[in-house]
Amino acid sequence: MSISMGLLVLPAAFVLDFFIGDPQFAHHPVRYMGRAVAFMEPRFRRLPMPLAASGGLFALFLVLGTWAAAALGIAGAGLVSPVLRTILEIVLLYFCISSRGLSTAALEIYGLLRTGDLRKARSRLSLIVGRETQTLSETGVARAAVETTAENLVDGFVSPLFFFLLGGVPLAAAYKMVNTLDSMVGYKNDTYRAFGMVSARIDDVANYLPARLAVPVIALAAQLLNRRGIGAFRRAVQEGRRHGSPNAGYAEAAFAGALQVKLGGPNIYHGRRVDKPYIGGGFADVVPRDIPRACDLMELAAFLWFVVIGFAGMFTAALGG
Repeated sequence: MSISMGLLVLPAAFVLDFFIGDPQFAHHPVRYMGRAVAFMEPRFRRLPMPLAASGGLFALFLVLGTWAAAALGIAGAGLVSPVLRTILEIVLLYFCISSRGLSTAALEIYGLLRTGDLRKARSRLSLIVGRETQTLSETGVARAAVETTAENLVDGFVSPLFFFLLGGVPLAAAYKMVNTLDSMVGYKNDTYRAFGMVSARIDDVANYLPARLAVPVIALAAQLLNRRGIGAFRRAVQEGRRHGSPNAGYAEAAFAGALQVKLGGPNIYHGRRVDKPYIGGGFADVVPRDIPRACDLMELAAFLWFVVIGFAGMFTAALGG
């Protein structure tokens, strides 16, 4: 990562995310990623080979294509002007991260629960989680909001900046395509079990280190907020593996220890009940007021991770030059 990226691109993107959040408009790059997934899927499905193989080619094509498009776009902007290149890098990285947008969505659900509008809270929740929400109780809605806040700290912030550190904006953009693929085709159902298998595995591998690196950052944030850092770290170590995902359980367990709430448990996905083990089983059920507490924890952990990546980027840039 160059010195200009470490000193300008990262903090500028972070400030944009903190003050503006994730903008919802038709030309958001992640929406284009989703459109690319939807457009290319039927074409790769028609290839004369097993679905697992065509799905693997499909995932590699889109991930590598996203990396190439970002790298070529940034290089082209640099030929026009170094300033234009830096602006493009800032904007693309800003689109790759999302902490404030997730916090805003979770707090909207909290507000609806406070006013007793459970039906609308379920509807809003359905936009940010994969489980079915129509029959969730108030506790179920609050628990889902806390869980997705924990999980998306990794998916929406820790992992993109981890890959930015490793390979700049193009690699961060490639990670967003990995995450988009997993959210669209990485399901264990009849439609995607074979075709989406490689997409899901790439996402598992990509998030393996970031999910675990997030734990000490969450623990430090918990220590600063409520002096429960040791409990958060211990819970992550003890129960991080108690999840259907090889990665999502670590952030959830750290949040469970920090907030002293019970997460996990059975949910309905695509009409099928999935019996997940509880995390933090000795704690109380989640209540609506735990949602803003989770958002505070997520935002402080995101800031601490930004600081870590910033110092790591400056250190590696100094070594390289």
